[in-house]
Amino acid sequence: MRLLFLLFCVTTVWAFPNSKATRPDVKIIGGSVARRGQFPFAAAIYTSTADGNYFCGGTLLNAQWVLTAGQCVIGVHTFNIHLGATALKGDDPYAVQVSSDTYVLHPDYDPQTLANDVGLIWLRLPVAFSDYLKPIDYLPSSELGESSSAMTLGWGQISDEEEGTVNDLRWVNVTSLSNAECKITYGNQILDSMVCVDGSYNEGTCKGDSGGPLVQLISRGRYVVVGVSSFVSWNGCESTDPSGFTRIFPYNEWIKNVTGKA
Repeated sequence: MRLLFLLFCVTTVWAFPNSKATRPDVKIIGGSVARRGQFPFAAAIYTSTADGNYFCGGTLLNAQWVLTAGQCVIGVHTFNIHLGATALKGDDPYAVQVSSDTYVLHPDYDPQTLANDVGLIWLRLPVAFSDYLKPIDYLPSSELGESSSAMTLGWGQISDEEEGTVNDLRWVNVTSLSNAECKITYGNQILDSMVCVDGSYNEGTCKGDSGGPLVQLISRGRYVVVGVSSFVSWNGCESTDPSGFTRIFPYNEWIKNVTGKA
C-alpha cells in the first residue's frame, strides 16, 4: 500500500494516515504548455502562514470566489492570487492580482486522512472578466464516472528532481479510475469522496499542483470542474501510481451555499 503525499508547493509534505499532515505542493508532470486564454478560470495562489509560504492552484468560480483544496487554506494568514495569465512572470495586460485574508474551509476537513479536502477563498474585490479571465462554466451535475476523460492543470513541479513552480501553466489529459482500482495502490486510505486519475507515460500532478482543477471539456471553450488536486504517491510524481483528487459533486450544495455559484 502506498502512502499519500500532499501537493503543496514550496514545502513538500507526505500525508500519513495517522500523522500530523503538513502543507502540500504539486506540479504537472509531462503534458503541454497552455495557450493564452485556454483555461481562463485557472488561479495561481501564493499563501503566507506561520510556518512559511506555499503555492497552490485554484479555480475561479465567480467574481469573488476561488475553489481550492482545504490543505491550501487552513492556517493561512494572507493569499495573493494571480488570475488571467498563463505565465507567473512577465508583463501581461490581462493579468490580475488580488489579495485576501478570508477563506472558508470545509467543516469536516481532516488533515490526517485528507477527507473533505476542499476550501474556498473570498476575494476582497470582485474581478472583471475578459477573454483571458472568466469563471469555470459549470459545477458537475453528476459523479465522475470510471474511465472518464479529463484534464488537470497547474504550475507545479515537472519532475521529482526539479523543485519549485514553473513559469508557464501546463495541462495534461488523464483518465479516471474506479475507487476499487485506486485502492490497489493506496488501500483503504481512498474514500468515496476521492477519485484517482492516470495519465499516459506517468503524466499527472506533482508538488505545487495542490488545489488545482480536474476539468472536463463540455463544448468548445466550456468546462466543468469535477475535482480538486489533493495528493500523489509517496513514490514520487514520476512513479506509475495514480494522482488523487477530491470529487466536487458531493460538495455542490456546500459550494453553492457559500459562493452563490449556479
